[in-house]
Amino acid sequence: MTGSESAPTRVDTSRPHPARVYDWWLGGKDNYPVDEELARRILAADDTVVRGARANRRFMHRATRAAARTGIRQFLDIGTGIPTQPNLHQVAQQVAPESKVVYADNDPIVLRHAEALLHGSAEGTTDYVHADVRDPETILRLAGEFLDLAQPVALSLIALTHYLGDAADGDDVYGLLKGYVEVLAPGSRLVLSQVTSDISPEGVEKAAGLFRQSGTPFFPRTRAEFSRFFDGLELQEPGVVAVSEWQPEPEDVAAQAEGAVPVYAGVAIKA
Repeated sequence: MTGSESAPTRVDTSRPHPARVYDWWLGGKDNYPVDEELARRILAADDTVVRGARANRRFMHRATRAAARTGIRQFLDIGTGIPTQPNLHQVAQQVAPESKVVYADNDPIVLRHAEALLHGSAEGTTDYVHADVRDPETILRLAGEFLDLAQPVALSLIALTHYLGDAADGDDVYGLLKGYVEVLAPGSRLVLSQVTSDISPEGVEKAAGLFRQSGTPFFPRTRAEFSRFFDGLELQEPGVVAVSEWQPEPEDVAAQAEGAVPVYAGVAIKA
């Protein structure tokens, strides 16, 4: 395992953290009362969030399997979050045991759980980088110690971009993702999911407001705004769709009966 030089050791339990809120929605135990309080408030405002969190996980599983089945053997997952079984490395290495997986996150709780993340297959490797998505130089430098960036990589940012603003907000999320993709080899994949205000707009806006009040920026995006992340790349079928509709499996079809979730998903290949 490696990490950035500034990896913090103290967990701030005085304010909620989106990774721990997400963990509560998934039924995890690695969260604090402040996280549970915000998670419950958001759930009361938008009853789709638990379904959305679960749909996001299933999308990650499907997209990872799809990449592995088409020959991808390297995976870089940014905004990993708190480990939830099965995690990305387990999914990839089940299809291709020799797969190499690098996780990147800036949450000290994820750092504490990194040891659990590193138990992968004997044939492959699983490693962890402690760094912020806004610091691509550090992430790519450290990830490059484990991955061959001259070969294709599946880069995934699952339910992360809605925490990043545009240039006017000081983040320039489009430029940030473009910078990551430019470094990747041809044949690499970009795997994204993002909260949208197109579906259940009232609930999403209430949830976004609660996140912002807690100190976490939150930026739902329209289909057109989300699709812009894939400019210059070859979108894979079925394109940009609601998260449960991306190459759905029986479990996803069954979940759709519970109602739509306001999350878009897409996968694209770098030519």
